[in-house]
Amino acid sequence: MKVSVIVTLLGPDRPGLVSMVSARATAAGANWMESRMAQLAGQFAGLVRLEVEAGAAADLEAALRELEREGLHVTIGRGRDAGAGILHRVQLDLVGHDHPGIVQEISGVLARHGISIEELETGCEPASMTGELLFRAYAELGVPADTDLHAVQDDLEALANALMVDLELHDAGSGPAADGTAVR
Repeated sequence: MKVSVIVTLLGPDRPGLVSMVSARATAAGANWMESRMAQLAGQFAGLVRLEVEAGAAADLEAALRELEREGLHVTIGRGRDAGAGILHRVQLDLVGHDHPGIVQEISGVLARHGISIEELETGCEPASMTGELLFRAYAELGVPADTDLHAVQDDLEALANALMVDLELHDAGSGPAADGTAVR
């Protein structure tokens, strides 16, 4: 039986870090399933899901912990089956003038409705005309089958107005839906 091993890595960025991780995974017989990696302010940040036979998982984990001697902070966990009851994936797109609290406010509304943030990318960039900092966020959301999407949309619309941001919700993998599921 195969198990998923989830690894987070953080440390000073330098060439060869991914190679060190992948070499240990391959040596333990693990398959590299998916990953997200970024360089943030000179630090390497990585999240990797490996799949390995259950009997080899402890050896894989021990090999990955050796990366701590290379200056990386390593956290290891075991994956589990995805939650049941997810009806579909919804995409959230947001843009507005940057200020503290945007992620906290949006994630709070989503949490109150039992919606899981499956993926989140954020960034800041200067506005083309004014040069003021704009905050952009893209999120893939897992929506449980019993969620009242109209209530979610109403709450997010009210919050978007209060935060003075543009926010759109639509089925993941498509643009804003013609049936009015976009929130502005």
